[in-house]
Amino acid sequence: MKEILPHQEKNLVAAVEEMPADRFGYKPTPQQMSFARLVLHMTESNNYLCAKAGDVPEPTAQELKETDGKDKLVAALKASFDFCDTAMPKVTDAKLGDTIEVWGGRKAPRAFALSALTNDWADHYSAAAIYLRLNGLLPPTANK
Repeated sequence: MKEILPHQEKNLVAAVEEMPADRFGYKPTPQQMSFARLVLHMTESNNYLCAKAGDVPEPTAQELKETDGKDKLVAALKASFDFCDTAMPKVTDAKLGDTIEVWGGRKAPRAFALSALTNDWADHYSAAAIYLRLNGLLPPTANK
């Protein structure tokens, strides 16, 4: 996990930075979330799951909206990864079996938060890559 984080952080932030500011409201279909909402979701997921994994309080973040500008949303995403960077060193093998509460009051082992993070990062990157390609842009990993 500690080795995966820097790689995913680099790619996700680069993907979000690649999207032009005037395309943050873009939705592939009316039923799908906007690119800005995807960025908000990434930020919220990072803060929530890294807090659970590291057994630390979730940061108190400013209220963000889909209509916030690109600069504000990118800064929030970067801050969420900075938080993950500080939370991950607190994860120990001895705590992975501890019971945590996740969405809806469900109980799960702390290791669940780590698994959810890696799944989320893969899912979020693939979604961002699709949004970029639908706008004629290449995702960061395609530029290598």
